[in-house]
Amino acid sequence: MLLQKPLNENLELIARQVVEGFILGLHKSPFHGFSVEFAEHRLYNQGDPLRHIDWRVYGRTDKLFIKRFEEETNLRCCVVLDTSSSMQYPRDEERVSKLQFSCVAAASLLHLMKRQMDASALAMFDDGLYYLSDCRSALSHHRQLISELQRTLSLTTDNKTTNAAAALHRIAEQMHKRSLIIIFSDMMDDADNAEELFAALQHLKYNKHEVILFHIADGRQEVNFEFENRPYEFVDMESGERVRLQPGQIRDEYVERMQEFRLMVEQRCHQYHIDRVEVDLSRPVEEVLHAFLVKRNKLM
Repeated sequence: MLLQKPLNENLELIARQVVEGFILGLHKSPFHGFSVEFAEHRLYNQGDPLRHIDWRVYGRTDKLFIKRFEEETNLRCCVVLDTSSSMQYPRDEERVSKLQFSCVAAASLLHLMKRQMDASALAMFDDGLYYLSDCRSALSHHRQLISELQRTLSLTTDNKTTNAAAALHRIAEQMHKRSLIIIFSDMMDDADNAEELFAALQHLKYNKHEVILFHIADGRQEVNFEFENRPYEFVDMESGERVRLQPGQIRDEYVERMQEFRLMVEQRCHQYHIDRVEVDLSRPVEEVLHAFLVKRNKLM
């Protein structure tokens, strides 16, 4: 099932079709097991699995210790959506925007959580965190979250800036139990806020949340700057600033800077042990989710 415009179908139906399309190929839940948390050490006894030995402790003490873990029975997941104006690109009746892609992917993951009877929450932000639900597993709660996503599908707001750092700090403060945090964003925050943004992501990690970032972009135009070499007026969707130019005059410099930016995001995510999923809008939702979940399933 390929996601196409116009998105006039029921979002719950689309999410169900996306999930049913790849769930049969997964041998186990790609998320259960995230909530296995280290508890303490104990001395090694003959017959204990060698994979549980803490070799770092052995290197310091010359004694064998086993890591003991506590497993939580239910996963808690919060899906976070960036709904700033830059996420509404492209505004083209024939193409899916970054925000619409995110809404369908988020609904699909929420449907997967519902199948697993896990608790889910939904958060949305632009220049501030304006929606954060409770984290619950009830069917009525799931329907409420899907309704919020359905309304967000057709969102068109001009000059809504991004303040991801403030939103993520608030989420870190309000999600009191260890959770899986899945973020959909193009990371198009002000460059001056990059350090603060990654400090907020670090805040989530410090609070023992697992963080997955779906980093979304239109590969053809936003990353590779593939425009015809004729005069264009480019408009910043968040600030409203306008500039007239010919793409050929700046293409090489633009592509170089964009590559540097995306490499920086990738490196910082690796540094903070954040699972970054690079998303190009040219790929269907189900293809992106299937590749990610199969990879995650194999690693667990």
